[in-house]
Amino acid sequence: MVEQQSPLGPVYAPGPHGHVAAGIGVVLSESQPGSIVQVAAWPGRESTVAGLIRHATSLEVTSEPGDGASSARRAAFGVAPGRFLVVDEEEDLATALAAAIGHEEGSVTDLSHGRTAIRIEGPKAEWVLAKLFAIDFALAAFPTGKGISTIHHEVFTQIQRTGPARFELYVFRSFARSFWKTLGHAAEETGYEVR
Repeated sequence: MVEQQSPLGPVYAPGPHGHVAAGIGVVLSESQPGSIVQVAAWPGRESTVAGLIRHATSLEVTSEPGDGASSARRAAFGVAPGRFLVVDEEEDLATALAAAIGHEEGSVTDLSHGRTAIRIEGPKAEWVLAKLFAIDFALAAFPTGKGISTIHHEVFTQIQRTGPARFELYVFRSFARSFWKTLGHAAEETGYEVR
């Protein structure tokens, strides 16, 4: 298998950036999961497909958009009515989900080569994201596991909280470099580190 190159290329510069004198507010990284998969349930089959995803991944997923769950190696959430984003550290998740769901319940699309996964974590993660998206990222309003589909200046972004101060952001590969720079600019005043 040919190793996929990061679309972030020359803009991915490890180390501290911005105003770090008072400390590091967030850490940015490219998380590079092995699989990013979208599952779409046929009308009326949303609950059944959510159950099949639960069975295949051991994640507590419901058919409600926004509801989700994450573990050390997997994550899933409803991105729209009847649609789910499922992520795994391992490759071939699309094959496993297609076998579990079958053509009668819905469809499975492997997005692994079309998306870039960016992680932002740290005490200022909510604040940095709120500069870019008109969403309440406070833990009470956006609990661990919850996800959302949104945009920032026409850049489609799917966001999931995977820890108390950690978010995974999924963007189209073709916009990844531009979005990475925007995220870095938003984090400059908090001080950030790229890992």
